[in-house]
Amino acid sequence: MKSEVLELRHKEILFEKLKQVETKISEYSFANLFLFRNNHKYNVIYDKEIFIEGVSYDNKKYLMPTVEIFKLDRLYLKEIARGYDFIFPIDEKWLDYFDDDFEYHFRDGDTDYIYTVEKISTFKGRKLHKKRNLLKQFITNYSYESKPLLKDNLVDAIDILDTWLEEIGEDPNKTDYYQCKEALNLMDELVICGIIYYAENEPAGFILGEEIDSETFVLHFAKGKRKFKGAYQFIYNDFAKRLPKKYKYLNFEQDLGKMALRVAKSSYVPDFMYKKYRVSLKK
Repeated sequence: MKSEVLELRHKEILFEKLKQVETKISEYSFANLFLFRNNHKYNVIYDKEIFIEGVSYDNKKYLMPTVEIFKLDRLYLKEIARGYDFIFPIDEKWLDYFDDDFEYHFRDGDTDYIYTVEKISTFKGRKLHKKRNLLKQFITNYSYESKPLLKDNLVDAIDILDTWLEEIGEDPNKTDYYQCKEALNLMDELVICGIIYYAENEPAGFILGEEIDSETFVLHFAKGKRKFKGAYQFIYNDFAKRLPKKYKYLNFEQDLGKMALRVAKSSYVPDFMYKKYRVSLKK
């Protein structure tokens, strides 16, 4: 077994491998793993198969497969799993693979929020009337335009990100500020894309993400300026309208157990919550 600290060069072996995994779980993306490599102390493990070794937010050591779990020999998996607290993240549809020697559970903070593109592009329904009102206020109060998020407007995106950090008033190390900034600087290398929005000729917000499966687009980052009321509702709504028709779902990722994120993501009324299971050998 060989272990290497995860670096950008590992894209050569991991990018396509992860793309072949049919799941909506946001961690099955090289960009996601790379950008949060320091948070989770990711290592690439070379054995009979390639794995990602990481540390969870609650300080547990885990092993992430880079293929659908049913493609692995069960006895081999039991052997390698003994050195870890659990295997993670495991899609619910893979649980039938595990026999009685395993046990599993999930944490709400790990669970991804999934919405239909149709819902975010329309904000239909009584529960989303506040979103429609804020969207209308933005459209009514500001002149606006959108542009592809490219290197030539990177300075404007950084301005939005810096303003966002100043407005929330938190230590950048306790946010995704540095990860988002790195993503902006490495968009081409990480194969992620997005849209930047302007209001009153000023940078107002942006969205950055990628395809996670054939019908789902994951939003890795969405940042906006508070001075433009309704900015978030507008950029989500407009982005959903611009997505190619093949995408049926948007993944807003997990809330990490942070109440502010949970309230914000829940307010858009997810169509379903995509659980990520932790599977471990019974003691």
